[in-house]
Amino acid sequence: MTDADRYTANWARREDLPALAQLAARTFPLACPPHIAAKDIAEFVAQNLSEQAFATYLADPTRHLWLLRSVTEPIRLVGYAMSRTAPVDDPQLQEVLPQGQLYELNKFYLDAAAHHSGAAAILMKHILEHWRTTDTDLCWLGVSQFNTRAIRFYRKHGFTPSGTRVFQVGPTTNDDFILTQHK
Repeated sequence: MTDADRYTANWARREDLPALAQLAARTFPLACPPHIAAKDIAEFVAQNLSEQAFATYLADPTRHLWLLRSVTEPIRLVGYAMSRTAPVDDPQLQEVLPQGQLYELNKFYLDAAAHHSGAAAILMKHILEHWRTTDTDLCWLGVSQFNTRAIRFYRKHGFTPSGTRVFQVGPTTNDDFILTQHK
């Protein structure tokens, strides 16, 4: 069985939100730098990755919420991503990114049990294929400078460093790399 046979990617639906919020609560801490306090991570998850937050994202026509499921028993949600087509409204990012509509890969997380399984590449393939159907020329994302595994993965999929931004989790200010890919 190939990796492509073991996983399927599709759009999120309202009935997926409880499992998605649980997955987000497990996976967001994996991407955080070690110096961020657990209570600050938990507060970030509660505010930004709850069922209600995902319901808001799902209702936003500028966002696309992707799910990756295993198709082998037991069938389970193993990853998710969120993309967004919009102009950059953060002045800090406007110094790094061009003006106009851009495709942002806003979230990309995989359950730890699915790391090194080929699952992330399948999810990324679907997202990049979708991006290529849009009228945006640039796809961008932010990633913690401490997350070397993710940086390696994104570079393998064609993203290159373009600058930095500040990302706040609780009182902790983090410097993230901005990675971009052009059509």
